[in-house]
Amino acid sequence: MTTQQERPTQAPAASPTMEELAKAVDDAATAVAALPAESRTVAEGLREALDALNKAALTAIVRRLRDDNSTREALFELVDDPVVHLAMMVHGLLRPDPLTAARQALTAVEPMIAAHGGSAEVVRVDDRIAYIRLGGSCNGCSMTDQTLRTTVSEAIVSAVPAIDAVELDTAPAPTSSAAFIPLGEISVRTAESGWVDAGAVAEIPRGELVVRSLTDEHGESAEVIIVNIGGTLHSYLNVCAHQGLPLDEALIDETEGTLTCPWHALCYDATDGECMSLPGAALEQRPLRQGG
Repeated sequence: MTTQQERPTQAPAASPTMEELAKAVDDAATAVAALPAESRTVAEGLREALDALNKAALTAIVRRLRDDNSTREALFELVDDPVVHLAMMVHGLLRPDPLTAARQALTAVEPMIAAHGGSAEVVRVDDRIAYIRLGGSCNGCSMTDQTLRTTVSEAIVSAVPAIDAVELDTAPAPTSSAAFIPLGEISVRTAESGWVDAGAVAEIPRGELVVRSLTDEHGESAEVIIVNIGGTLHSYLNVCAHQGLPLDEALIDETEGTLTCPWHALCYDATDGECMSLPGAALEQRPLRQGG
C-alpha cells in the first residue's frame, strides 16, 4: 500500500493595492522616459497598443453588463471598486463632470492666452453653457471676442459633449456667499397631463434641493427633487438610477454642479441628470417652469 504525502496549501497572494499599482505605473513611465530615443519609441508604441487593447476589452465588458438587467447591478458594484474606477477613468469610460472637463480642455489653449498677457478661467457651467472669466491684458481688449468665440470656445465645445456654447462671464466675482433668488412660483409637470404647483422659488436656496410630492388633477402622483444650481432650478424624479432609492439627502456641490447619491455615492451632473460614475445612467428629468 502506498501513500501520497499531501502538499501544504499556499495562501493566495494578496492583490496589490491601488497605491502600489499607481507607483508601479509611475516607475515604469519614469524608466521609459530615460530610455534612448529609439528604445523609448518602441516602448511607447507597445504601451499604446496595450492601452487600446485594454480599452476595447473594458468597453465590451461595460456594454455587456450594462445592457443585461441581470448583470447591471454587478457593474454598479464594480465601478465602486477604486482600482476598477481608476482603470475606467484612465481609458475614458467614466467622464468627469462638465465643469472639470471644461477646465481641463481650457488648459490646452492657456499658453496662447498667456502669450497675449492674459488669463482665462471657467467659472461655471449652466444650462449647457460654459462661462469663462478673462483676466490680464485680455480683459476688455480687442482680443476678447476673438479669444472667446474661436480658440477657447472651440477647445471647450469640441472636448465636452455636455457643453454647447461658451460665453463671457460679465458678473463681478462673488464677495460673499449671499445669493438673490427672485420671488416667484414654480410648477413641475408630473406627466403629459399638465403642470402642478411646486411652491415658491424662494423656498429653494442656492446649492440645495427640496423634495416635493405632487399630484395632478387626474390623481397621478410623483415625488420629485428640485435642485438650485447657480440660481437655476432643475427637477428630477426622486429616484436614483442605481437602485431606485430616494435622493432626499443627496449631497449638492454647487461649485462643481454635481449631485451625489447618499446611498452608494453615484455622482450626477445636477444640471442635466447624467451620471458621471456610470456610463449610460441618468436621472429622469421633469419639465419645470417658473412664473409669477
